[in-house]
Amino acid sequence: MKTVVIATGNAHKAEEFNRLAEAFSLSEVRFVSAKDALPDGMPRVVEDAGTFVGNARLKARALRERVPAEFFVLADDSGLCVDALGGAPGVETAYYAGPSATAAENRAKLLAALEGVPAEKRGAHFVCLLLLIAPDGSERVFEGKCEGVITRAEAGTGGFGYDPVFAPHGFSATFAELGAEEKDRLSHRGNAFARLAAFFGTGADAA
Repeated sequence: MKTVVIATGNAHKAEEFNRLAEAFSLSEVRFVSAKDALPDGMPRVVEDAGTFVGNARLKARALRERVPAEFFVLADDSGLCVDALGGAPGVETAYYAGPSATAAENRAKLLAALEGVPAEKRGAHFVCLLLLIAPDGSERVFEGKCEGVITRAEAGTGGFGYDPVFAPHGFSATFAELGAEEKDRLSHRGNAFARLAAFFGTGADAA
């Protein structure tokens, strides 16, 4: 049994990874959050690398120093990139409306920034970078993306973050309106996790 400690204190992310692990039949891999694995939880990390992979590496390495040597460490850095905003909020996705902003405040700022932008120019994509550090110290990166559009108003009560304002290509419904299984199949994190699952299944990155 392999234990992977996820570099997050976000309960929603931990739930999503556990759900994905079950979907990909990773019966020999056990995922636990830093909050559950460590008495003090995830150490505070200043995410100032300027890139998704850089921020993921900062979090993974900070956690690697605190968990037992035989464990794997997995860090996730994800974000929303909006075409009409030049790729913003990007690496600032989690604090787009300020360092203490709520998810609702971030969504409100995004919709306000796109006020008057026509539907054909509201393209966006989510990106997810998973950085895995193995017990031997080696690092591997798995990337996933999901293309879609930013809706004109919030819709749905499921999911978290920007899910109520993002509709993946081919769907009129937002991530917040789609069920968890459908979202996992389409999402950036689901795509990245599929590559991670292939690595654990074959011992090599299948991307």
